[in-house]
Amino acid sequence: MANSHSGASVAVPFQWKASRSMHSVFETAPGPSAVPITFATKATWDAICADLPAQARQFALANGFAAKPGACLTLPASDGQIAQVVFGLEDETSKYRDLFRPGSLPGLLPAGVYRFANAPHDTRLAALAFALGSYRFQRYRKADAPGVKLVPPDGIDVAAITRIAEAAGLARDLINTPANDMGPEELASAAQELAQRFGAKFDCIVGDDLTRQNFPLIHAVGMASSRAPRLIDLSWGDPAHPKVTLVGKGVCFDTGGLDLKPSSGMLIMKKDMGGAANVLALALMVMDARLKVRLRVLIPAVENAVAGNAFRPLDIFTSRKGLGVEIGNTDAEGRLVLADALALADEEKPDLLIDMGTLTGAARVALGPDLPPFYTNDETLALDVARCAKEENDPLWRLPLWPPYDAWLDSKVADINNAPSGTFAGSITCALFLQRFVEDAKTWLHVDIYGWTPSAKPARPEGGECQAARAIYKLLSERYG
Repeated sequence: MANSHSGASVAVPFQWKASRSMHSVFETAPGPSAVPITFATKATWDAICADLPAQARQFALANGFAAKPGACLTLPASDGQIAQVVFGLEDETSKYRDLFRPGSLPGLLPAGVYRFANAPHDTRLAALAFALGSYRFQRYRKADAPGVKLVPPDGIDVAAITRIAEAAGLARDLINTPANDMGPEELASAAQELAQRFGAKFDCIVGDDLTRQNFPLIHAVGMASSRAPRLIDLSWGDPAHPKVTLVGKGVCFDTGGLDLKPSSGMLIMKKDMGGAANVLALALMVMDARLKVRLRVLIPAVENAVAGNAFRPLDIFTSRKGLGVEIGNTDAEGRLVLADALALADEEKPDLLIDMGTLTGAARVALGPDLPPFYTNDETLALDVARCAKEENDPLWRLPLWPPYDAWLDSKVADINNAPSGTFAGSITCALFLQRFVEDAKTWLHVDIYGWTPSAKPARPEGGECQAARAIYKLLSERYG
């Protein structure tokens, strides 16, 4: 595929400084003065308290510390320095244990070097949470860096955790950047920078060249914006290795098109390229770990804008696959751009084809912001994805590709309608729409992510979020490591 720029200006490469500084969270050459962090639960606190020096024990009791989950207490030494930190976790028998609870520590502790004095519920995830909790978005306003470092616990693969934390930081930075600085061109620059870092091949089809090279749906969604739509194409790895293709929805801002969103619905639509951000994060992990795959990343990058040439309800476009698509709703644009990209990916018959996108409000209604649904007809893959999601504390929940609902996509004048008129099962019908464009891939996985944390949680600050990428990376590592 040839580069095509249609006279477009060259974007300034996107820099993800915050995520690249993640390595500084870990103190790899610690001195003996690292402050111990003792994890306590309500069940263990009495014994821990009894073992404290008398002065520290009295201080803890005077402060009413009772190991409530998330409670943090710094205990002073006789010279006024911090002798020890005590941090509350859920009991082992608790119905819900937040394995990322230690991710609150970077925002609670004074600057310094710390170490785990005892084991939390999951030491590896606690160390990862500590790194993820150190993230700050600083592009427009300087945020106070935590200044907190952690001595890696014994047996922890620091390089692996740093890789994951950096990738999460990249996804967060991309999503958090507002649309005026994160349009299709800037998203392509971020992908190109990633490609250059790992020696990957990078191509990009821009503007009217999309129609000349048979990507009509991508062009239709993006043509009303002053910022040209494009298809980003990154490839890496040994061609003899199994083909793994990632497709990410890159709608850099979504007004809803002529089916205009209300202002409340448009407020965080800078995150509508969250699928693209997360496949780039996943690609970073795969390439940095040098997994034995032939990786391809496809990102249809567009802005769904309103103008005189915007695509309209009941317009019909012939997709790359040859299916005539009737536009039932211009706000169901993500599945349109993914359809052309999936059709291209499917032509290579990859061993594993994965797409991710911030696609439906129906998924949020069903499962909320923290639990994205995934879809596949491969039972082995479904079990592996669910297991990896649980082990990585990166929650996912399987929903069905329910065949009877496929008829809801019928059109009286075209092969398929992009948005059924009813209000039921919106995430499922979106997945069924995309399934029409995948025939030859050996296995297909679709994930309908939110890409956003509405209110801060341990290790998960409010704003753009890396969702599903860590779970899928674990899956790929097991299969192709």
